Amino acid sequence: MSYLLGVDAGTTSIKCVLFDRKGKVIASGRSEYELSMPQPDFVEVDAETYWNALKESLNKVLNESKVNAEDILGIGVSSQGETFIAVDKDGKPLRKAIVWLDNRSKEEANTIKEEFGVDTIYRITGQNDVIPTWPATKILWLKKNEPSTFQKAYKYLLLEDYIIYKLTGKFATEYSIVCSSLLFDISHRRWWSEILNFIGISEDQLPELNPPGCTVGNVSSEAAEETGLHPNSIVSTGAYDQAANAVGVGNIKPGVITETTGGALAVVATIDRVILDPARRMPCHHHAVQGKYFLQPWCHTAGALLKWYRDNFGLLEIEAANKMGVDPYDLLTLEASRVSPGSDGLILLPHFMGAASPEFNPNAKGVLFGLTLYHGRGHVIRAIMESIAYMLRRNVELLEDLGVEIKEVRSTGGAARSPLWNQIKSDVLQKPVLTVHTEETAALGVAMLAGLATKTFSSLEDAADSMVLIKERFIPSEANRDLYDKQYEKYVKLYKSVEALF
Repeated sequence: MSYLLGVDAGTTSIKCVLFDRKGKVIASGRSEYELSMPQPDFVEVDAETYWNALKESLNKVLNESKVNAEDILGIGVSSQGETFIAVDKDGKPLRKAIVWLDNRSKEEANTIKEEFGVDTIYRITGQNDVIPTWPATKILWLKKNEPSTFQKAYKYLLLEDYIIYKLTGKFATEYSIVCSSLLFDISHRRWWSEILNFIGISEDQLPELNPPGCTVGNVSSEAAEETGLHPNSIVSTGAYDQAANAVGVGNIKPGVITETTGGALAVVATIDRVILDPARRMPCHHHAVQGKYFLQPWCHTAGALLKWYRDNFGLLEIEAANKMGVDPYDLLTLEASRVSPGSDGLILLPHFMGAASPEFNPNAKGVLFGLTLYHGRGHVIRAIMESIAYMLRRNVELLEDLGVEIKEVRSTGGAARSPLWNQIKSDVLQKPVLTVHTEETAALGVAMLAGLATKTFSSLEDAADSMVLIKERFIPSEANRDLYDKQYEKYVKLYKSVEALF
């Protein structure tokens, strides 16, 4: 037997998941860590924390699976975007990692915006705005505020790059993870020399650029000794987490989109070429699929709304679920399932933390419209679920307006566990919604890329055919089409009607 390992480094935890060639999870391990916030707008993590968390979660996998480490053919790494680590010539971190949530570089973001202009930055990098999240702004902050670190920096590594370095001793990165660094020219797949010159760094201070899914090297003897991995295992370039997630559900060609309803809503639409929105409403990224790109609309609040309802109004369900040994969300969903499609006229605007794509209004608020004495708890729960489907439809229509063909939707995230929610989305969109067998889709995506690097698979299509297993397919109900079209139209009009009040 032979296996592929996917590493998924998130904001507060690292997961290691071991798969066989058929996409079956053999074992998984997870290790959490804390974020450090030494002052307002600063978010950091000791870089060694990531490595220790990886070793801990990997140890769980090896112990649980009883797999011979030599049988792990390839290892791929997915990570959060933007988090970066400055290292010296020996690969030792010069300071703590600056996490993507960090907002210390507001002044530097404005400086870069004024120097290049947002339109030029969008055309070259695919990023539709300049915000403190992007590493380019924070490197400029280091230059101004920590000149000693700036002068000593041998390499600037994103989190994926750092883990690859710790595993192999080599400095390598790939196209999808560097897109939001603001340092990468997405059309020409090279570093953007003008911004490097402006900041005062060179290409030599960045890792080697590669396509996703290519061989970086074998696990080093030092890493093998620390982790229990085998030096014969090949480490490949991986992917930015949203791109990895798309690969892990088979969203690797135009016509398919991924929607992830976790706390927030994220959409990935695979495209053949760079497409830029004239209104700059969404970024364009290089995909984890060689030669492909993706558009990524997103929204602040999605599954977070159901959690908000559960925590504030679902105490009875929580208590009952604990006694029954079930998930409280299952009981909330059961209440919603007893309500007719359209929630008997109840409509929710889900903008509890402002609106993102496509409205982009930080002042927007949540609105529950159409309440009568007839409405009960189930109506409100269903209205929450339908509101996310309407918000998703807004972004699907935006993509279609840009010429993106969408034949089917593949759903991931916590909401994908709910057959009712999946069916609502299918009915509102009038498109098939598919779910997959594993929830560890980002880890699966980079395991597939490792399968490509190790020549386990001849192509990503081959890998998807073997490792991506469809769990359920939800077909849109023709009977609900007109009703949801009318409710959706009211949803759009409702926002426009109250927008000025925000």
